[in-house]
Amino acid sequence: ARQVRGLCGTYNWNQQDEFTTPAGDVETSITAFANKYRASGDCPVLSPFPLEPCGALAGRRELAEAACAVLHGPAFQ
Repeated sequence: ARQVRGLCGTYNWNQQDEFTTPAGDVETSITAFANKYRASGDCPVLSPFPLEPCGALAGRRELAEAACAVLHGPAFQ
């Protein structure tokens, strides 16, 4: 049985439980789900409105693209 969960989803081919939180409940909103995975109190709580973090934070696009490249790598194929 696959035991993956977190921001990458559950990887069990069931789209109904992709937003499972650390507490085990399933959120329906992307923002509420992401807020449950905040790494520390220093991270701001996300608002329910779409954000453009790459436009607001200079230099973050390259960092985000490098981090997301891992998801396209062999570990997730």
